[in-house]
Amino acid sequence: MSIKLTLWVILGIIIGFYFDVAPLLPLLSILVLLPILYWAGKKQRRTGFPYFEVLASIITTCLGIFVVGVSLGKGMPSHYSNLDLDQKKVWHLKVNEVLKPNTFSHRYVTKIIAADKEQASGKLLFSLSVDSMVKQLQVDDEFLVYDKPEGIRPPLNPHQFDYKNYLAKQGIQHQIRTKYTAIVKKEHAPKTLFGVASNFREHIISTLEEKNFGADELGVIQALLLGKRDDISESTYNNYKKAGAVHILAVSGLHVGIILFLLEFILVPLERLPKGKTIKLILVVLLLWSYAFIAGLSPSIVRAVTMFSFVAYALYLNRPTNSFNIIALSMLFILLAKPLFLFQAGFQMSYAAVFAIVWIYPKLQQFWFPESIIIRKTWQLLSVSVAAQLGVLPISLFYFHQFPALFFISNLLIVPFLGLILGFGILIILLALIDYLPQFMVDGFNGVIQLMNSVIGWVAQQEGFIIKNIPFDAVQLLLGYFIIIALVIFLSKPKWKTALMLLGGIIVLQSLGIWNQFQVHQKETVILAHRSRNTVLLHQLGDSLSIITSDSSNIGSIADNYSVAERIQKIDTSKLKNSYHLGDKKLFVVDSLGILPLEENLDYLLLTQSPKINLERVLDSIRPKTIFADGSNYPSLVNKWKATCSQKEIPFHHTGEKGFYVFEL
Repeated sequence: MSIKLTLWVILGIIIGFYFDVAPLLPLLSILVLLPILYWAGKKQRRTGFPYFEVLASIITTCLGIFVVGVSLGKGMPSHYSNLDLDQKKVWHLKVNEVLKPNTFSHRYVTKIIAADKEQASGKLLFSLSVDSMVKQLQVDDEFLVYDKPEGIRPPLNPHQFDYKNYLAKQGIQHQIRTKYTAIVKKEHAPKTLFGVASNFREHIISTLEEKNFGADELGVIQALLLGKRDDISESTYNNYKKAGAVHILAVSGLHVGIILFLLEFILVPLERLPKGKTIKLILVVLLLWSYAFIAGLSPSIVRAVTMFSFVAYALYLNRPTNSFNIIALSMLFILLAKPLFLFQAGFQMSYAAVFAIVWIYPKLQQFWFPESIIIRKTWQLLSVSVAAQLGVLPISLFYFHQFPALFFISNLLIVPFLGLILGFGILIILLALIDYLPQFMVDGFNGVIQLMNSVIGWVAQQEGFIIKNIPFDAVQLLLGYFIIIALVIFLSKPKWKTALMLLGGIIVLQSLGIWNQFQVHQKETVILAHRSRNTVLLHQLGDSLSIITSDSSNIGSIADNYSVAERIQKIDTSKLKNSYHLGDKKLFVVDSLGILPLEENLDYLLLTQSPKINLERVLDSIRPKTIFADGSNYPSLVNKWKATCSQKEIPFHHTGEKGFYVFEL
């Protein structure tokens, strides 16, 4: 029953989010339908139309629409979106979450308390320019800032990561960017449990930094035990990613699951006491939440501990048939509290992995049960790894477009010892906090982490086993899960019907791939991309891509993102020229030399590398139909050009503001 309810709530969340439904309508629907549901439950017969089930499904769907509407603040009278956002205001903000900083700014998710002393609600992304002399803001810090929120910028290049969409799925639509000197911090701001936990985690990190851990090792320790990945070097992180072991660096389901089973094993003697199983359950759940507190109560940790608290209850019941229902119930509980978690890759992958392990692992164990205990334990570990990987494979391909074929090796080499590493690490933290951590334990744990990094580094060096740049869209994602489900059912109970389902899924997936490739071969397009201090034109002809640029060393990920999404097979690079024919139209490029075209009534004029020209005279003499300026120009010049084109009523497209431009051929 809980599985059905969870599915209907998920449907409601999707409808409420994508169709922008205010919470009042579903709330009224629930209030109207509840008495009817009660009446239907009394009158429902065993045979006939299932009125009760249909009404329960509609009410549960409305509940999903309602909770996501409330989470987004849609239709709420106090929501900040009802204010005039074109005027500056004094915003009273509270830090909810500290995000990973980038090169230019420290970023925070903030909760709105008030605007111009009037109570307001909602969330804003808040960015402060990097200042090494100033301490970062912490969770629960409150401050005032006089500024105007701006919309989140959409992606400036084709198939680039859509940060605007990513934030929208967390209920964030606007941001404020300023300097530290522009804010006024509030003294003695009220503390929340999340703020206390975050400060406690920072205290643990500062305590560990005083010990003699290596820089790389300390970064991994912070990620492994406390969920903070800010200090991991880029090379170390890339090694874990290539080895298919990046999940080890995020405190989530894997870590909490291992800790749960360690606690279940350690606390087995309690079961001999009267009500021992109940005492054990309560103690396990309390210890799990204590670990979540130590790790800072970040959203991913809270989510994982909530899920495994329900799993602990399932183990307490000791009825395997209830596992799916208990896991679904935990998902329902989380989504009712935080409906926007549904759109986060971490949430999707955690539950996909857990459901796959619960379903597929027992079937793999029935398939083969070795007599040798060493082979049996290896097979069990490999079975868990394969089951989890099958569960997350389509999602992983959809988001990351790569598959580390040696994932099972890194899991076989690391995961068996991860419980000991986590247990040892927690002991290290506790001893460090009471200032009783002997140096030999520091050296020992540092050596263990160093060895783990070396093993992961060795696996990551096997480049031939890392399949990269795999095109995989949403339709293929759904087909991928259909094929996996059909495959598991077929291997469990081979029947003609399941064989046909499996074969049909494979044929449809292959046909879709052929159709996509056919469409690619029919395509030709020219795109002006955005890149700071560079000019980049992308010319796609079928499955070939020509990158036309003034600096081939400064392209970034533009070509990679485009080639994966568009299924490009061949890429070449050429030097930017001054003139191009785009179908029956002409594009002229004016660079720093300021050489102007001779012909009049030009279709497209592209300004690059800040040419020193009088644009007003150029417009009067050449009369181009559209002006473009890319990321290679000085912002001050771009603003002048924009004003000039506005005065002359000539279309002006700046890639830094409007993003990439697709030329019609």
